[in-house]
Amino acid sequence: QMPGTARHDREMAIQAKRNLSKTTDPVERLRLQCLARGSAGIKGLGRVFRIMDDDNSRTLDFKEFVKGLNDYAMMIDKEEAQEIFRIFDKDGSGTIDFDEFLITLRPPMSKARKEIIMQAFRKLDKTGDGVITIEDLRGVYNAKHHPKYQNGDWTEDQVFRAFLDNFDSPYDKDGKVTTEEFMNYYAGVSASIDTDVYFIIMMKNAWKL
Repeated sequence: QMPGTARHDREMAIQAKRNLSKTTDPVERLRLQCLARGSAGIKGLGRVFRIMDDDNSRTLDFKEFVKGLNDYAMMIDKEEAQEIFRIFDKDGSGTIDFDEFLITLRPPMSKARKEIIMQAFRKLDKTGDGVITIEDLRGVYNAKHHPKYQNGDWTEDQVFRAFLDNFDSPYDKDGKVTTEEFMNYYAGVSASIDTDVYFIIMMKNAWKL
């Protein structure tokens, strides 16, 4: 797990629960309910949708959308769900694209935060192909300090893989982390950190930027 992330995660979850009682915006309410589960909360909802998307269309109709929200134990009534669905069904086709949905649900970030996240991404993406893989991590990330490597449970590659799995989409762990997945992960972390300055310091320290 990344340095300092667990604490931010807890702070963010507490903050999200607190803000829930204050907001009336349905999309914001859904976002906060996800974030109340921690940084991976939004990705978790994505996983539920992915499982329900039997025909791999990457879209959901209203019935599937509501079922997904229920399966994920989101406290949401039908009217509110309809309102959210309408916001995302921009063309009125009766279906929503759930990648777009998850990106919109992601907490907004300032340009400064996005830039530092991309700096970290580029540092890890040694080959520069826009995807972080185990090959990229060799020589950037030291596996030898990992307790499971030290006690002989894991090989270096297994340490790298576990590291990548932090950022990977939970329903689709393929050992490759795209900029999108990396951004999604840090959007969750970012939501727990009030100031850009603090977020940037945290990223610089974590990634030695």
